[in-house]
Amino acid sequence: EASARQLAALGARVVIADLQEDKGAEVAKEIGGLFVKCDVSSEEDGLAAVAAASEMGPLRALVNSAGLGRPGRTIDRNNEPLAQAIFDFVIKVNLLGSFNMLRLSAAAMAKTEPLDADGQRGAIVNMASVAAFDGQIGQAAYSASKGGIVGMTLPIARDLSAVGIRVNTIAPGLIDTPIYGSGEQSDAFKAHLGQSVLFPKRLGSAEELAFMVVDLITNPYMNAEVVRVDGGIRMPPK
Repeated sequence: EASARQLAALGARVVIADLQEDKGAEVAKEIGGLFVKCDVSSEEDGLAAVAAASEMGPLRALVNSAGLGRPGRTIDRNNEPLAQAIFDFVIKVNLLGSFNMLRLSAAAMAKTEPLDADGQRGAIVNMASVAAFDGQIGQAAYSASKGGIVGMTLPIARDLSAVGIRVNTIAPGLIDTPIYGSGEQSDAFKAHLGQSVLFPKRLGSAEELAFMVVDLITNPYMNAEVVRVDGGIRMPPK
């Protein structure tokens, strides 16, 4: 949401593609954009979202922020294995869904006219996580999905350099989002989590994360990079 708002404030025409229809449509209306209901792992939905964006003008940027987690240890306390379906689902949404939206968006960007003398046509920002590097106990599926995004950043940037499309990835740390809830108990929990951050000792804000999204889209010399936005945190095992 914060990225959509900041990009719209800079003049971008924004399409929000998500499954959260009520919230997505509300934000899109507030920023003068468009909402498209989209399962990122669906080719049909992805094509519809890209088509909707292309109708508003040449597609120049993708913020690829699909992400969900299903925690579970590889084997539980009874030595029973994690259900394969749980691992598969996280990979399907986080990794395969991200690649699906990336490949479809890149194909549309490649058909646009270059923006400058360098031949730049667009920029893609993927959202990984510090869990790609510092995965905690029970995060095998999530860490694998986000590690896959980190791992594909360089080869895809190399692939798309031929058509002037830059690809970067952000690995956020502990960001204050609605997932933590609200109220005194939530605030106390977030304050406790913030003590594990190197500096500043708090959770990052969605706006601070969005600043990096905007920078990676607008800075024409940022390419093939993975940037941690995490206050210097290194996650412990649990």
